[in-house]
Amino acid sequence: MKASILDGIVLGLQFGLLGVGMTLVYGLGGVLNLAYGQIAVLAAMVVAITLTAGAPTLVAAGAGLLAGAATSVVLDRTLMRPVYRQRGERRVLLGLLLTLGVAFVIDGLLTWRYPTGTLRLGIGGEPVPVLGIGMRVGSLWATGVSLAVAALLLLFRATTPGRAAHAVIQDEVGARLVGINPAAVRTLIFAASGTLAALVAETRSMTSPVTVTAGFDFTILALIVAVVGGLGNVAGAFLAGVLLGIVSTLSAFYIGQYITTIVLLAAAALTILLRPRGLLGRSP
Repeated sequence: MKASILDGIVLGLQFGLLGVGMTLVYGLGGVLNLAYGQIAVLAAMVVAITLTAGAPTLVAAGAGLLAGAATSVVLDRTLMRPVYRQRGERRVLLGLLLTLGVAFVIDGLLTWRYPTGTLRLGIGGEPVPVLGIGMRVGSLWATGVSLAVAALLLLFRATTPGRAAHAVIQDEVGARLVGINPAAVRTLIFAASGTLAALVAETRSMTSPVTVTAGFDFTILALIVAVVGGLGNVAGAFLAGVLLGIVSTLSAFYIGQYITTIVLLAAAALTILLRPRGLLGRSP
């Protein structure tokens, strides 16, 4: 039981980063990026290819982060431009259609080119005792990286770019009037979202393999976490991620891995019924 909860926290922190990447883009531009999981897998394949070429692990990990950020920036600078010109439901619907198309394209290309592609960042070493439970070194590394990134995200709000992003979220027209460029801010957030997607794939690979077909699974998990936490709420995404991570591991332990996604979807549905705006979502 205790081991399952610790594993759930490790998994939940990764869920939280997934949800943050999704919710940042939605909060800023009103767009749900359905290609998010495929961007994560693309970054993972870049890491795997770079490692196969003989590059050091840190260099390969850096290449994966750059691939995630660059792909997201290209998406923002091209297909998202007509989306941002729309308002309300039209923006949401067009964004869904275009990013879903991008997801299928990336998924198809990766599956065609690397049908057996897998990333596994094996980190050796003896298990480390934590609260009387032996934790794998890979799990500890994944936890440390996730916590460090979470702290950076919390500090980001106090920076000039962070305040600019918050201003655009609150009032895009007002932000433009005080000299903030919403397009530049959106590009920055898209780049951050892509970097987070890549980081999740890399930390996930420290504990279990990330396959070339994992894209839609990542996207579904990101959507569940973002909805449960409250769309547009970073702290809510982390809280939801940790809670859902624990639920996922306990469900896998007591019921079976095959039904875990159904349990997570049920948790999301229950949250929507009880708190339609999410755990930490603000009232309108």
